[in-house]
Amino acid sequence: MAQSLVQNYIHIIFSTKQREPLIQPPYETELHSYTGGTCKQLDCQPIITGGYTDHIHVLCMLSKKIALVKLVEEIKKESSKWMKTKHESLCNFYWQDGYGAFSVNPSEIDIVKTYILNQHEHHSKKTFQDEYRAFLKKYKVEYDERYVWD
Repeated sequence: MAQSLVQNYIHIIFSTKQREPLIQPPYETELHSYTGGTCKQLDCQPIITGGYTDHIHVLCMLSKKIALVKLVEEIKKESSKWMKTKHESLCNFYWQDGYGAFSVNPSEIDIVKTYILNQHEHHSKKTFQDEYRAFLKKYKVEYDERYVWD
């Protein structure tokens, strides 16, 4: 019997709507865990989730059973609904419309994990927008600045 063997490491990045700093310490760790749980339910083994006040990073194995766009849609939908239940001030919590998703070489998984773990330190020096532009440049993604952010 033939096998379908797949191993796709994916680094997904997206921000809150208008890059609002809504991911605060009371909810941050729980949000990252919840997001990882959503990945797991969709058979996309989470490796690490993290981020900063205005965005999130998800490193996971993309299952052969789901399209990337569907995975991101479900992560955003479920985590947005969940965040809205955490506090009345989050009733208007939304994610940006778009996202970035980048393949990761298996030999670089530890580098990406460390990068995600150090988001707070990283963002004391660099905005999300500058970080995201750097990813687009690194991966040679052509984009139109007018349509990247929301």
